[in-house]
Amino acid sequence: MCAGKISAGVVGTIANAVGIALGGVLGLVLRKPLGIGTESWLKFVLGALTVYIGLRLTWTSLQGTFGQMLGQLCVVVVAMMLGKVTGRLLGVQRLSNRLGKFARVGMETVPAGAGRFADGFKTCTVLFCAAPLSVLGAVQDGLSAYCAPLIVKAVMDGLTAFAMTRQFGWGVIASAIPVLAWQGTLTLVAHGLAPWLESYKLVGSINATGGLLVFSVALVMLGLKRIGLADYLPALLYAPLLTALLKL
Repeated sequence: MCAGKISAGVVGTIANAVGIALGGVLGLVLRKPLGIGTESWLKFVLGALTVYIGLRLTWTSLQGTFGQMLGQLCVVVVAMMLGKVTGRLLGVQRLSNRLGKFARVGMETVPAGAGRFADGFKTCTVLFCAAPLSVLGAVQDGLSAYCAPLIVKAVMDGLTAFAMTRQFGWGVIASAIPVLAWQGTLTLVAHGLAPWLESYKLVGSINATGGLLVFSVALVMLGLKRIGLADYLPALLYAPLLTALLKL
């Protein structure tokens, strides 16, 4: 936990915004890209850390006897399966891919050194807000003050901002503001729902599901498996629903 209780607020989102701003400022000041070896090492370390964060969250969210924990884990798996089907029907990953394509086109069409504020602001806002970890991290931060996923995202976004500031200038740094607004809103909504969910003992199922989704993010980061992560996000809704129906 990033704080000892649920009232910790938007710690992870604030850290994420600071990471973007700090990475952007360093990019403006240093103007020298990281070496390929350094980037690969950082990617591996962040991926390994994300594996630990995701699995730890899932493990600590399972409660009761071995049989009860096994039942809760089955609920998580079924929730992820239903979430994937729902996500595909709703086109969640397709929307995420279109947003990602918009960001890539923005990076490719703006000449390096142009320093176009508006282009950088729009491109980086989409890039940082559309990531599945943006939703997962904000929900975890609001439900149980577990900001570790957003701390990882803060480092990732900071490194991205460091690289992109040379092309887009101050627009990259300004994108920290919509990130703060978007993730902060999700966190506050989750924080508001947390007491009601806790009263019905539903928070654990959401956290366990979120942990496996964070673990899946790590698999993508490490290049071990290609997963349409956005399609799985509805699983966060199915997990508490199934838990309530099965009374686990």
